[in-house]
Amino acid sequence: MAPPPRPSKPHIILFPFMSKGHTIPLLHLAHLLLGRGAAVTIFTTPLNHPFISHSLPQTNVSIIDLPFPENIPEIPPGIESTDKFPSMSLFVPFVNGIKLMQPSFEKALQNITIHSQVNCIISDAFLHWTQKSASKFNIPRLSFDGMSYYAMALSREVVSNRLLWLHESADEPFTVTRFPWIELRRNDFDDPFDKLDPRGALWDFVMEAMNATQNSYGILMNTFYELEKPFADYWAQNCQPKTWTIGPLCLAQLPKSDSSEPIQKPKWVQWLDQKLAQGSPVLYIAFGSQATISAQQLREIAFGLEEAKANFLWVLRKSVNSEVIDDGFEERVKGRGIIVKEWVDQKEILEHETVKGFLSHCGWNSALEGICAAVPILAWPLMADQYLNAKVVVEEIKVGLRVNTVDGTVKGFVSGESLKKTVVELMEGEAGERLREKVAELAAAAREAMADGGSSWSALNELISEVCRENVKV
Repeated sequence: MAPPPRPSKPHIILFPFMSKGHTIPLLHLAHLLLGRGAAVTIFTTPLNHPFISHSLPQTNVSIIDLPFPENIPEIPPGIESTDKFPSMSLFVPFVNGIKLMQPSFEKALQNITIHSQVNCIISDAFLHWTQKSASKFNIPRLSFDGMSYYAMALSREVVSNRLLWLHESADEPFTVTRFPWIELRRNDFDDPFDKLDPRGALWDFVMEAMNATQNSYGILMNTFYELEKPFADYWAQNCQPKTWTIGPLCLAQLPKSDSSEPIQKPKWVQWLDQKLAQGSPVLYIAFGSQATISAQQLREIAFGLEEAKANFLWVLRKSVNSEVIDDGFEERVKGRGIIVKEWVDQKEILEHETVKGFLSHCGWNSALEGICAAVPILAWPLMADQYLNAKVVVEEIKVGLRVNTVDGTVKGFVSGESLKKTVVELMEGEAGERLREKVAELAAAAREAMADGGSSWSALNELISEVCRENVKV
């Protein structure tokens, strides 16, 4: 059979992991690719389809639904995204279960390649099995890695040189050989890397994902070169595969709905408008949709916010019972604080003129959104690569403060009194003003990187040109 004719424009497949934090950056990337004349196909599952189609209205993106595997052990019916987990303990069963999608993915690929040449597949690093599928069809696969260069480079250094396992104590500091100014602890990493003997199902999954990325054509990095120069240079000089630095993707404006109906502002945006009119700066608080915070810690957060007397907008997971915080808390802070339990457009909130601080778990998307909105960060990491992201925010690029734990350890309890002090320092102190000046500089640099001729703009163009060449080596 003759190969399909070479397309007049590049055809790129995107396959995001089933989690909003992993999906949203790839939707921004889809918008950028469409703007460069590429044809874009996105793979997803039926229950994730509406979010994707709603996020890309009035576009020519092709969305293909793969059937979600039935009867995955431990995963309740109707859950096709990690955002819906009752507990993150379901992560390993989930990622192992979705491997069962590989045959249907390959069948869909076969149907596509009969009629159209695919120039590359960009899939989430967690979907490691797509690397083998891409190889079967001789299509270059790029791993989309939602980490910072800092986290990726340090992780490679400490694992390859076995620095994580030098000390019995997970809180014993050690120096990173290639970055001697950086001091780490094993507790700056999450399970399984914070264990002296990291074995088990999660370790196996991480190794599979790392190996698949290693064997891929390249890695897409959602950051910008000017933000992480020493760590990007380290990777380019010492590591494989090649990376393309194409972010911050959050600066790509998604298309708006074509509806002629006037759009009603959400109640929390109306509340922010009121605070702006009053000249009252607001602290935005969000810890993501994944981490679980104990009832005792939630009560301390509430106490600290109440004592700090700061205006705040606090986004809580739907599963959190407000009575756990403190009966009467919302009434006592009425007028200067609100709690929101619905899904919010975080970027819209951070870009609001009255938001002057961000108490964040330091997921990399959130850190980038804070930086791009020129809002300094009060870092409170809770899981995954957030501990390393908090270090880069506070120690490397110096646009944030770190919450102080009671016992001084990385993962310790934070008292309300301590939180009060850091909130006041961020929102009212000289340190907060210095951080606002610094983050404004980085926000300008991020916009420059994404603008025509900028480093990230150029990197994406180079990637498209490279995968469109004849005889790309897979």
